[in-house]
Amino acid sequence: MLSIFDIYFKSPIVHGMELVTPRFDAPAKRLVLLVADGLRADKFYEPDADGEYRAPFLRSIIRERGRWGVSHARPPTESRPGHVAIIAGFYEDPSAVTKGWKANPVEFDSVFNRSSHTISFGSPDIVPIFCGALPHSTWNTYPHEFEDFATDASFLDEWSFDQFQSLINKSNNDPNLKKLLQRDGLVIFLHLLGCDSNGHAHRPFSSIYLNNVKVVDRIAENMYNLLEDYFKDNRTAYIFTADHGMSDKGSHGDGHPSNTDTPLVAWGAGVRFPKPGSSSSHGDEGHRFVDEHLHDTPTPHDWGLYGLERVDVNQADIAPLMSTLLALPCPANSVGTLPLDYISLAEAEEVEAVVANTKQILNQFIRKSQIKQSNSLHFRPFEPLAHYSSILDQIDDLISSKDYKAALKLSENLRDLALEGLNYFQTYDWFMLMAVITLGYIGWMVHLVLHVLQSYTSHKNSLSNKRSGDKITESGRLMVYVCGCFLMVAASTILFLEHSPPLYHVYTAMTIFLWTRIFGEYLFIRELWMDLVHRDCKFIFKILATCVVAIVVLEFLVHSFTERRLYTWCFLITGVLASSYLFHLNKRRYLVAIYVWIACSFLSIFTLMPAEIPDNTSLVVASGAMAILVGVAARWLDFHHEADRYWNCITNHDMEARIPMLFQLQVFLVGLASAMVWLSTSHRTKNRELLPLHQMINWSVAGVSLILPLFSPNGLLSRLTSIFLGFAPTFLLLSIGYEAAFYSSLGLVLMAWILFENSLIYMSKPALSAGPRKAVDHKASLDQKLRHLELFDVRIPLVFMRF
Repeated sequence: MLSIFDIYFKSPIVHGMELVTPRFDAPAKRLVLLVADGLRADKFYEPDADGEYRAPFLRSIIRERGRWGVSHARPPTESRPGHVAIIAGFYEDPSAVTKGWKANPVEFDSVFNRSSHTISFGSPDIVPIFCGALPHSTWNTYPHEFEDFATDASFLDEWSFDQFQSLINKSNNDPNLKKLLQRDGLVIFLHLLGCDSNGHAHRPFSSIYLNNVKVVDRIAENMYNLLEDYFKDNRTAYIFTADHGMSDKGSHGDGHPSNTDTPLVAWGAGVRFPKPGSSSSHGDEGHRFVDEHLHDTPTPHDWGLYGLERVDVNQADIAPLMSTLLALPCPANSVGTLPLDYISLAEAEEVEAVVANTKQILNQFIRKSQIKQSNSLHFRPFEPLAHYSSILDQIDDLISSKDYKAALKLSENLRDLALEGLNYFQTYDWFMLMAVITLGYIGWMVHLVLHVLQSYTSHKNSLSNKRSGDKITESGRLMVYVCGCFLMVAASTILFLEHSPPLYHVYTAMTIFLWTRIFGEYLFIRELWMDLVHRDCKFIFKILATCVVAIVVLEFLVHSFTERRLYTWCFLITGVLASSYLFHLNKRRYLVAIYVWIACSFLSIFTLMPAEIPDNTSLVVASGAMAILVGVAARWLDFHHEADRYWNCITNHDMEARIPMLFQLQVFLVGLASAMVWLSTSHRTKNRELLPLHQMINWSVAGVSLILPLFSPNGLLSRLTSIFLGFAPTFLLLSIGYEAAFYSSLGLVLMAWILFENSLIYMSKPALSAGPRKAVDHKASLDQKLRHLELFDVRIPLVFMRF
């Protein structure tokens, strides 16, 4: 699994590039960055139920003094990578999650690093990432204890503003601080966590979250008024945005538009004024953004911004925008492209800004090319940029001749090529890695198939007798192993000379090892082939049909990731086929067949329901009652079918628990969990807090219930019932809606599958005469005698993968 990170999530950071200083005067003296963590674009722009807009100040900015649009984030839509994209201009690889988003796994450049001084206040999870080791910074964070999801978190945003306001007030009596605030290239950053915390706790459509939008708008207004009154020079630029959005269920991380679409408002020194435009088009119409969604659809009419041009950007484009406003070098690893529609510069300065942005990206390309060339035995350059220096000379000549339009177009083309070149070297090893990993997976599957055929099928004895004592066989296998070792050493040597990461050696060594083991069984494979050749056509057809079914199931699993309703048809068809087959085998035991059909039909309903689960506390409580009914029904069946030999055989009947009244205790805990869901939710909704007593009871119920199944009876139905009831309280306490009922439904289907398989084994045995319970051995159960695996047994792993 680690290969996924090496192939798709390799760090884009390289060091050793020269910074590119813009060749124009800064349009702004200082810059204010306001990031509302977890603020969705639609909740920011749309009106409330009364038709009033939640951000009146920023809307007045959009209409009168600034530019606006949607900033598109790239998954994973989490706080750390979102802020890295905004402030450093690159998309951090998700492998950093293994080292902790809050820690700083790698050193990277940022706008803050290039500033003369950075002032920052906000969350202890974000601010230290950028300012913790920055000498020219003034920052502070609130304690982690302030982040209480049971309360209204908007006070965290007000805390950040209050800290900055106190700093401004203090500067009136501190000459050194006042001098620091008057520096050119000053950056002020406020991290506003309230929307994110309230979104997680109360959902983004709650009154608390929506009210928090008003809070951040008020903070933006207060910041603007405070700084304009303090500096009185109109040299301050302002940018308001968010790191990610929030799904309807209060989560984020994936690439859904509710998570990737965030607001962007810019105004102040160096920023263009509003431009008339159609509500049905953007300045970037037809452009595809990093979240891979199409965003050239008309702006929603209820946003009320028709007649004003909307300019969408990629989230990483904000970093070069901030750098350009302050005439600072772009962060060294930034891949953002400067959005000219936000900048108010003279034509010559616009070209210089784009050239600086282009050279900064080109320097990364050159550095990555040098690193890869120095470590490759056979280097493959990126041909479109083989003569990049001559293109730079052409741009300088065009600027000297004041042909700015041609220079701008050529610079943008060169920048696009540099970005393609960065992607080329970022994926330089993809073909080799994918080939090795694919061969490794195929080798692992083939090796497992050979092992199963050798150990658990009828081929075990028939083929092993032919090979016993064969010296030629051992000699051939030894030769294969020697060749495998030679190939492994050669591959490792090449990887070592190319300074490849240690995991590359592991992937290659494992692949060669597996295929060496496979070729070492060449005689067994040959015997298998000969056995297959002499089989009749009917058997060959069965194998091919089994392979086709397996491929169909695998394709179904792949498509079910994007089309979950496929599972509805899957379980409906499975219920009909399984119940019909059981009824065909034993018409007298039709009740098991009916149960299988009902269980599968019930489970098929849930994939028709919305993926965004709505709150429904009553349904969660009812699901607890359903879980108890399922447990009681299973208990009743175990008690009242003791004399039924068929039932005892397929369930391995045993009622002796190691804890007295274990079943009753588990039922009580399920009922208590259901009651606590109602009590905790009601109290939290009314008082916006979660009582410590409720927390203690919930944790105790969840912990104790998970341990109790360890003391359950050994009988199949008794043990499964205990496991089902043991996990039910924890699932109920974590549920918010219909997923609580899904738990009972899934348990019924899993039990149906076990009964189906045991019924097949029972039916495959010679018919047993029915008789009273006392005539049957106390441990009567399925015949435990080992048997060889058959082709029909492939159904078991295929069904298992569906669950």
